[in-house]
Amino acid sequence: MGCSSSSSVGGKKSTKAIRAAMIIQNWYRGYSARLKTRQRYALTIFQSIEYADEQGQLQLSNFFSFLLENYANIQENDPALVNRLFGCTPHDSKVRQDYIGLIEVPESYNGPRLKFPLNSTALPTLIEAFKKQEILHAYYVLEVLFETKEILKQMPNIIHVRTGPTKDITICGDLHGQLEDLLLIFSKNGLPSGYNSYVFNGDFVDRGKNSIEILMILFVSFLLYGDDLCLNRGNHEDFLMNIRYGFTKEVLSKYKIHGKKILEVLEEVFSWLPLGTIIDDEILIMHGGISESTDLHLLHQIERNKMKSVLIPPIPLDGDITVDLKKDKARRTQGIRINGPPAEHLSKQEWKQVTDLLWSDPRGKRGCHPNTSRGGGCYFGPDVTAKFLNKYHMKLLIRSHECKPEGYDISHDGKVLTVFSASNYYEEGSNRGAYIRVGFNATIQFFQYQVTNATCLRPLHQRVNTIESSAIRILRERIISRKTDLIRAFQLQDHNKSGKISMGQWALSMENVLGLNLPWRSLSSHLVVTNEDGYIDYMSCFNDIHIQKPVKEATVIETLYRYRSDLQIIFNVVDSDHSGLISMEEFYSMWKLFSSHYHVYIDDSQVDELAKGMDLNKDGSIDFNEFLKAFYVVHKLDKMDQKNTDPAL
Repeated sequence: MGCSSSSSVGGKKSTKAIRAAMIIQNWYRGYSARLKTRQRYALTIFQSIEYADEQGQLQLSNFFSFLLENYANIQENDPALVNRLFGCTPHDSKVRQDYIGLIEVPESYNGPRLKFPLNSTALPTLIEAFKKQEILHAYYVLEVLFETKEILKQMPNIIHVRTGPTKDITICGDLHGQLEDLLLIFSKNGLPSGYNSYVFNGDFVDRGKNSIEILMILFVSFLLYGDDLCLNRGNHEDFLMNIRYGFTKEVLSKYKIHGKKILEVLEEVFSWLPLGTIIDDEILIMHGGISESTDLHLLHQIERNKMKSVLIPPIPLDGDITVDLKKDKARRTQGIRINGPPAEHLSKQEWKQVTDLLWSDPRGKRGCHPNTSRGGGCYFGPDVTAKFLNKYHMKLLIRSHECKPEGYDISHDGKVLTVFSASNYYEEGSNRGAYIRVGFNATIQFFQYQVTNATCLRPLHQRVNTIESSAIRILRERIISRKTDLIRAFQLQDHNKSGKISMGQWALSMENVLGLNLPWRSLSSHLVVTNEDGYIDYMSCFNDIHIQKPVKEATVIETLYRYRSDLQIIFNVVDSDHSGLISMEEFYSMWKLFSSHYHVYIDDSQVDELAKGMDLNKDGSIDFNEFLKAFYVVHKLDKMDQKNTDPAL
């Protein structure tokens, strides 16, 4: 009996232990699921705002057409601007001697030195120098660019490569100037060589701080191992995208004397990058995606170098017609008279083929629909993918263009793979990077990684808190830039003038004004105050945050902050010599066109005050970029943190 009693007690303890373990396990699963949900919402915020910015960037293309149609005497006064925007000058006009001939590398230069023709030591030499944060001299940068351009010009639009029993091909997605990711890939997968083939699938530049270093590594690798290294064009290999997303600024900062030359040559190099790669006649690799009208035969024939920027659609040309909006608005679509024969420009059909290839995204919905998030390309469904692969007797599409939490994604019944190689893209810990290795007989392997530092080693909940806080921060900045519009939308719902509306009314108003397609109800606890009855104090949206005010009028402040990126691009394009200055007359003319095209109505007195405020030293010129820096959002918590860390306290 004693043994029986002891066994019974032991059984009860064991049962309690199992129940306790199950309770802990269930709690942890729920806890982990909640953290993952918060992380997913944060990534959704980052991605929605990123795509909204890209949509605004694509809408700028219409403005440049509008600009040339309406800006009086622009063709006579600034033909260089017309040529830059519409590519009317011959693409081979950049003569190497004019750019490099007068540049000397001084003996005092301590950075890496390259000898042409390059040998196998050039790549490791360059990588070691960049690890030490050394800058490659402008002379070598330009030499590499001209050498790269000459070889790219000889290549077809779509490159055909093959695997073998002992030869795999590694495919890398977006790098976006994140040198640490590229170096990590090389450390795990080996440097490019005749025995280690790579396809880099576009978006080498922008956002990160080492875009020029990544380009130099990739271009030197290409010059050494061109038969075993392919470089596809991405939507960020585009000079207008570079102005908005940081690459232009990076080059001008690192190369203060010769930066302009480097950017001019890069515009041509980017235009010569191939549009895609086909492995073993079975796998198509392109940056974005396809549409129902994607035609590989037409893509093979397009003169790709005519498209300096995908963001500027072709203008139909008629050599005998110049548009006069006042006399004949119906003829506006005929375009404007610009120098250069029609053969210098892509047709609208050709332009759409390239745009779809660089900007499109796969979705679960059948068919092909406008890419409303990005504003360019399309959403293509599984039926579009299946039809395309069947038409060209292929098995698989590999693309990039979208950040994925795990670094890669499989969709359309396994027929579309997405690979994204920039880890920690939105925030440290936000996502992994990945690359794909394609072997003989279309075997596929995925490799994940993440550049780690002290923050990435923290517990998951701390990393999620950091990601979430950063996402909410940029969302609140988007909210404050539309404060007037949001208040108007809230008040339309607030029939009793109580200052409170229902959760549904608030969420609907937020989406109608901001158009970000976010889960507003789930995010409400981070953005507004809700009372016990579930009603929202809608003015609490704007608590503890405001825009710094270099001018007085609230409407002007919001307008300038909301469109600051667009305005910066417009004025940087007009400022063709990169002096950072534009005249007062140029400012007035461009502002009137901008306000007309974007339906932004500010009276003349406000514009006068704005112009005077930007002419800081009263010399008749405006340093527009410096003026825009004065517009930034101040968060109350930032001030509190600053006080808490002030050594004087």
